[in-house]
Amino acid sequence: VQLQASGGGSVQTGGSLRLTCADIGDAPTSYNMGWFRQAPGKEREFVAGISWSGVRTEYTDSVKGRFTITRDGAANTVWLQMNSLKPEDTAVYFCAAQSDSIYYSPSRYDYWGQGTQVTVSS
Repeated sequence: VQLQASGGGSVQTGGSLRLTCADIGDAPTSYNMGWFRQAPGKEREFVAGISWSGVRTEYTDSVKGRFTITRDGAANTVWLQMNSLKPEDTAVYFCAAQSDSIYYSPSRYDYWGQGTQVTVSS
């Protein structure tokens, strides 16, 4: 599995961004995927996750109703649509893959992509 995250940028409060995580390796698509974020001086935290089938999704409370995670199994790609962005969403965002389930702990994930910076200004 080789995950590549992209789509970060700088927006103002209330703006939107769409993050993309592509699996550029040759692995099968039966991985559960998660998006995490890490702000300066803070621990990496779970943002959203999606099951390998795309049927089940999970969100941390602070992004519910604003962020949407989706995937295209055939394209080995996962997206995180982020709307109504707030300054507290500013962080480096990472995508990760997990073979068993959707977990909130980053230590449970097997593969990670590089981070993509999201900056929201007030």
